[in-house]
Formats: sequence, C-alpha cells, structure tokens
Amino acid sequence: MTGSQFGLGRLHADNVTLRYDERTISRNLSVAVPDGSFTVIVGPNACGKSTLLRALSRLLVPASGQVILDSRSISDLSAKDVARRLGLLPQSSIAPEGIAVADLVARGRYPHQSFFRQWSKADEESVIAAMEATRVTDLSGRLVDELSGGQRQRVWIAMVLAQETPILLLDEPTTFLDIAHQIELMDLLAELNRQGRTIVAVLHDLNHACRYASHLIAMKDGAIVAEGNPSAIVTERLVKDVFGLPSVIIPDPVSNTPLIVPKGRQVAPVVHLDTSARAGKERHRD
Repeated sequence: MTGSQFGLGRLHADNVTLRYDERTISRNLSVAVPDGSFTVIVGPNACGKSTLLRALSRLLVPASGQVILDSRSISDLSAKDVARRLGLLPQSSIAPEGIAVADLVARGRYPHQSFFRQWSKADEESVIAAMEATRVTDLSGRLVDELSGGQRQRVWIAMVLAQETPILLLDEPTTFLDIAHQIELMDLLAELNRQGRTIVAVLHDLNHACRYASHLIAMKDGAIVAEGNPSAIVTERLVKDVFGLPSVIIPDPVSNTPLIVPKGRQVAPVVHLDTSARAGKERHRD
C-alpha cells in the first residue's frame, strides 16, 4: 500500500533517496500525508522515521527525488515561506542561553513578521493561547535553562503552536513527558486535528499511535511496509515483522482501537527444589 493510493495531498515525498554522507537511510521512497489527517510514523530504532520527517520539513535535502509542498518542490521555497506553512518540533532543540519562556514561545511568530509587519496584538494573542494550551503560562517569566526536561518540551511545543501553521510535524513530542502530560499532549494534538490542522508525528508508543492516528505509517529498514488506518493494518503479524515482538492485539477498552499487549520472552518456569527436605532425606540414608 503506498501513499499514492490516498491521493497526493499538500505534503508528499516523491521517489526520494535519503542519506547522511555516504550512508543511505531510504532509497526511492514515496509517501503522501493525507490532508487533514493525524498521521503517525512508527518503527524500530534507526529505521528512518526521523530522517523522513527531516526531509518532509526541508531540514534534509534528498540525494534524489523531491518533497512537494503545495504543488512546489519544498527546496524552491524560502525558509520563511515554509515556516508559514508547516511547523516543526525536532527531536532535540537548544534554546539560546538566558532566554525566558515567553520570549522563546514568541519566536514562533517570526515567520509572520516582516519589515512592514511588526509585532501586533494578534501575535501576542497567539503566544498567550499557545502557552495556555500547553499549560506553561505560569512559567512565562522563568528562564528555559531552569526548567525540567518535561517543562522544556512543553515550551518548545508552545512555540510550534504559536506559529499557527496548517501542518505540524513533531518528532517524538512525548519525550521527557510523564504519562499524564503525554495523554494531555496527544489529546491537544487530536483537538488541533479536529479543528483542521494536519498532524504528522513520530512516536515510539504503538498504543498511543493506534489510539490517536487516523493514518499510520509503519517503517522498517528505511522502507514503508504498511500504511493506512490503524484498525485496518495493525495485526500481530505486522508487529512481529516490524518490531520482532510477539504480541496479542485486543480492542482498547476506551477507544476500541488496536491495543498491543506484548508477550515478552517465553521463559521456562523455574523449578525450586526444597533443599531442606532433600538434606533431611540424605541424613536419614546415612
């Protein structure tokens, strides 16, 4: 199953080969992000998930092929033009030293600034709304360097939300977050998707992917092995083939989406000998 079967949306990759120096990660890869979807990319470590996201966001230039955004090669668009169309949360981000939370979130408005359009009330409202959505308003005056990993992650997400782009790309957005904040973030992304934004996220948690995604892309060894609605493609065979993990799949009791229950290693039961009784018998024989 290929992305072309879903029609080519605003963002798609056309026969791209992706590499770092001489190391090829993906070869002749084509994929389309369905417009208005909550697309999640899953796969084992080092399978090419983040590399694909980097290419879709213009951070990585394909060795061959091209990424298309709004019917144009993304490499032909200026960085500012791309930033008005899609927002990116990379896997790791470094904040300028000594910057306050509110100032970092405000940088999300940079693509909307120009010589003729300076900071406005609309920009201020966008920043406030983004901080409220990610629950970092009470941190607005603190330095980013002083925050915990989970707090910093929510601040970076707030900055991406402040861009107010129709497409959001997020590479492992739940990193550093505790379980409550993970669910809170996934619910927020689902709400943004219902409001019309296209979401593309790389996730490690298969059950989060199945619960929230409307379109799932499973990768292995730099290639797409399956894509579609999670309920249609996620099987015990797929989980075993992609992750090497034996599992049982049951309906999620909350969302009725696939719920993967790992079987784990099959270990033979340990037989515990009653050494005291054995010692008594040996003494009796003596």
